[in-house]
Amino acid sequence: MLSCDICGETVTSEPDMKAHLLIVHMENEVICPFCKLSGVNYDEMCFHIETAHFEQNELERSFARINTIQIRTSDNRKDNTLQCRMEVNSSVHSACASNHPKTSPQTLPSDDTLKHKAYSENLTESRKFLKSREKECDLSKIKGSIYETVYSPPECPFCGRIEDCSQDMENHVKTKHANLLDTPSEDHDQPLYDCPMCGLICTNYHILQEHVDLHLEESSFGQGINRVQCSRDLELAHQLQQEEDRKRRSEEARQEMGEFQKLQRQYGLDNSGGYKQQQLRNMEIEVNRGRMHPSEFHRRKADMMESLAIGIDDGKTKTSGIIEALYRYYQNAATDVRRVWLSTGVDHFHSSFGDKGWGCGYRNFQMLLSSLLQNDAYDDCLKGMSIPCIPKIQSMIEDAWKEGFDPQGASQLNNRLQGTKAWIGACEVYTLLTSLRVKCHIVDFHKSTGPLGTHPRLFEWILNYYSSEREGNPKVVCTSKPPIYLQHQGHSRTVVGIEERKNRTLCLLIFDPGCPSREMQKLLKQDTEASNLKQLRKFVGNLKHKQYQIVAVEGVLSSEEKIARRQASQVFTAEKIP
Repeated sequence: MLSCDICGETVTSEPDMKAHLLIVHMENEVICPFCKLSGVNYDEMCFHIETAHFEQNELERSFARINTIQIRTSDNRKDNTLQCRMEVNSSVHSACASNHPKTSPQTLPSDDTLKHKAYSENLTESRKFLKSREKECDLSKIKGSIYETVYSPPECPFCGRIEDCSQDMENHVKTKHANLLDTPSEDHDQPLYDCPMCGLICTNYHILQEHVDLHLEESSFGQGINRVQCSRDLELAHQLQQEEDRKRRSEEARQEMGEFQKLQRQYGLDNSGGYKQQQLRNMEIEVNRGRMHPSEFHRRKADMMESLAIGIDDGKTKTSGIIEALYRYYQNAATDVRRVWLSTGVDHFHSSFGDKGWGCGYRNFQMLLSSLLQNDAYDDCLKGMSIPCIPKIQSMIEDAWKEGFDPQGASQLNNRLQGTKAWIGACEVYTLLTSLRVKCHIVDFHKSTGPLGTHPRLFEWILNYYSSEREGNPKVVCTSKPPIYLQHQGHSRTVVGIEERKNRTLCLLIFDPGCPSREMQKLLKQDTEASNLKQLRKFVGNLKHKQYQIVAVEGVLSSEEKIARRQASQVFTAEKIP
């Protein structure tokens, strides 16, 4: 917006300002503001005012300069009283228009420093003029009387009141319109009020209060908008979080299901068939690869079906006579061995096409049972029994569950083993032996007892187990003790003896169902070498699994003891070696 320096009117553009100056201040009829003289041109009117109204013109010029400077300096304050003062003082500006050259708005000063400097100079000049004007009051009265006889009486530019002389008009303006003139005095400083929110300077407290109220209204409106926007942002964030949580739960469920299915496959609970299905499938693969003749396939299939029908192992994976061969070897060789203890006779059983990868527990039970069947002490509870095949062993464990043994283990395996490739461990072997009235117990070596994760306490326990009988001091001791079922994570084996070497170290003799018959049969040779025993010997440093469990047979249970153990199996806990 542009403001006219002559009358104070505001226009929107520079062309409008030029038109305003031309029409209002140049083409209109020029009238004397003091005596209403008209009908002359602009130059003649200027000469008239300078000669006829010199004192009045000087006073009005001082008022105009003061008001002009005040308007310009207070323009930055954006006060509501600014427009009012500009409107009132526009008449004073028009009265002084004859004393200013015609300049365009572009040539007017705009620098704040120049404005304040001009304000100080004009203020000093106006004060000096007012003092000199009081001293010349008499002269002004004389001149005023002359002017009054020639021209019409002056009119107040603020309220339109007509006075008899210019002196009266001057007094009227000073008394009635002093607040509009806003002339500063030497002994009075007008109070100024700073806006606490934006720093705007106001001359009136009420105006400041209205100004601050506007700030508060704007702030309240902005806060309302912010609250709405914040509510929308929170809603969007909540939706995004819910979507992220849903995806995360879905991914966790998918991974959990994948892990569960992996465990099911690992432990043979994936409903992919049992011993029979795996045997047939693997034999078909051998035929397709050319490693088995079709006639051999059909012969083995017939033997398998017969074995499954009668529930007795076909013996194709069995190797007998190993304990006797070991006795001969230790009698004639093994000079680095001080003493050795061997269990009763044990047959070795290895995995076949039907149970490869999951049947170690069943094969170790077959080894343990083969030893018990050769021991007369167990004829009462195992009379007439043969080595069962794996599906038959599964059926026997299910029967033990039905009797009430190990309900927790049964529930973990869904009370079903037949037709699956489910693994069994020490608990299932204990349950089956107890149901057959074989007295046994589980010992848990739940943590390492030696350096580097070894289990020397396990070796010491097995040594005490085999050496508990009074056998004298022979180098090779064939005990009446059955072998020991040894379980660790992912695999199980059978302990058939223990060596005590001349350096006092211990070495277990272990049958592994993962070792094929051709390797075990090397031990049956008359000239067996020490290298052939490498697959049997396990030193302390060879057993470093985190935890081991053993099932040790102790004798035969009575019927009452069997019932008691069945009841105790419902809250059964293994014996732990500290």
